[in-house]
Amino acid sequence: MPNSGNRADMRATAKWLVLAAVLVALDQLTKYLAVKAIDPDMAVPLLPFLSLVLTYNTGAAFSFLASAGGWQRWFFVLIAVGASVLIAWMLHRHQRDAFLSVGLTLILAGAIGNLIDRLTIGAVVDFILLHWRQYHWPAFNLADSCISVGAAMLIWDGFARSRSRASE
Repeated sequence: MPNSGNRADMRATAKWLVLAAVLVALDQLTKYLAVKAIDPDMAVPLLPFLSLVLTYNTGAAFSFLASAGGWQRWFFVLIAVGASVLIAWMLHRHQRDAFLSVGLTLILAGAIGNLIDRLTIGAVVDFILLHWRQYHWPAFNLADSCISVGAAMLIWDGFARSRSRASE
């Protein structure tokens, strides 16, 4: 007879994986819309500090290794696959810790969203540009936002756990 605890654990893990899949779908939809609507040579101002642009990043964050000659595509693919497997395992182990699981889910969704781009077109589609006067943040996408927010949540969670251990 199957262990009902295992089924409950699988259902709890599955809800986080479904959330990740929804976020990946939203990421891919927004990238598709950006590619269809934005000319690579134009900027579409939305707010004084926000524009839409279309860029293809062959590197990592801040275009790290973007001009490395092509090998970086497969390097980042391997990192994303490894990170995704590790994060899925961590989600299964911690699926009942909602805050930690949301952070992990966000990072997983972002990694997979950008992995899809690397596998299908060889670069990550970025289209959100934050700027103020002459200062510009590098263009990014929904997947990058998920990774950033998820990482911030994991850092916050780590500090909160350290603080609670220190007060015991």
